[in-house]
Amino acid sequence: MKHSLLPLGGAALATGLLATCLAGTAQAAPDWATDPMATNNASAVSVIDFWAASNFAALKGATAYNPDPGGSRMKVGGGHSPDGRPGSVGPTGSEKPAATRVKNVNLPRTIGKVFFVVNGQYRWCSATAVQGKYRNLVATAGHCVYDPAGNSDTLDKWVFVPGYYQGKAPWGIYVGKSAWTHYDFANYEDYDKDYAFVTVYNGVAFDGVKQVTKSEYAGFTGPKWSRGSHYYIVLSKDVGRLGDNVGGQGFTWNQPTGKPVYVFGYPTAPHPDGDRPYSGVTPKYLYGKPSGKEYVASAEKAEEHVGLKGAFTPGADGGPWLTQYSSGRRLGYVNGVTSLFGDQDQNDRYDLITSPYFDGETADIYRKAANVWSGRIVGPKGELYK
Repeated sequence: MKHSLLPLGGAALATGLLATCLAGTAQAAPDWATDPMATNNASAVSVIDFWAASNFAALKGATAYNPDPGGSRMKVGGGHSPDGRPGSVGPTGSEKPAATRVKNVNLPRTIGKVFFVVNGQYRWCSATAVQGKYRNLVATAGHCVYDPAGNSDTLDKWVFVPGYYQGKAPWGIYVGKSAWTHYDFANYEDYDKDYAFVTVYNGVAFDGVKQVTKSEYAGFTGPKWSRGSHYYIVLSKDVGRLGDNVGGQGFTWNQPTGKPVYVFGYPTAPHPDGDRPYSGVTPKYLYGKPSGKEYVASAEKAEEHVGLKGAFTPGADGGPWLTQYSSGRRLGYVNGVTSLFGDQDQNDRYDLITSPYFDGETADIYRKAANVWSGRIVGPKGELYK
């Protein structure tokens, strides 16, 4: 367990990621940080309108995001530090699954892409639905929620689209409402804490186009367009909670690092030598046992990363590391998220991915996020709430 030091002379918190301290004598900073995203229906509707405009042109035009492409040789050292007993929370709708051996791996329905805007560019990362009290929770990398380069608030217009494929959202679009991560990542860009949990509103799907009168058009909230004297609206549909539609992976912490894992994600960026083996259109997976070594990347302040050999490229950022994954049930336990990419033999090819070690502090942040309600943004007549 590692904590960055507070700056000398104060405990001012950066960029609106505020953690309330008790009045009186100075208190240690909490482990968690939280920040609002689309906190009300009006802001959530504007996010849906943005991504749905012009037949989802923004979704289709988004590219993979990785604020620090890496590719450098990571040093071996440091060490993860369990800070208590191992623990776990079971996946949605399933008893604790046993490890199985299968020839063909069924991809989990919980995985998808998170889309957002950073520096005016449309970007995406990988992510997964994870179990929570209100079945509305997404797990991904911290740098896919907060902007470490700009040390700013949450990334703009953030949505999760499970099963995304070339502009199609088979289970709807889920707008982020609130984000939770470790204080050290939110304030010091410490990649040992490069994970985040986001609560999302009920999913929105689109239920056909309807021609309406000019006055109906003017009063409608949601995607719409006009051609000459003809007016069209896109009816929306509430598809329900994320976890009810695709399930939710379990969550586990303080586990030994040698357990086999499946890592899922949407790799797409080229290797440093320019070769591009992945399209990013469909999800891929890696399987193996994370190394007993711990990896250090000084530029990212990482000293306790867990590493897995594999040739994933950026775009897989934020994808889940699942232990005890059952291909039949498509469920397992999230025990990490893809954070950094390494080129250990320095041949300009990625050959290593790493994840923060999930400890008790990670579990505390997960629990806080997993108990936050979100709600719905579609009205009874197919309109988006104002």
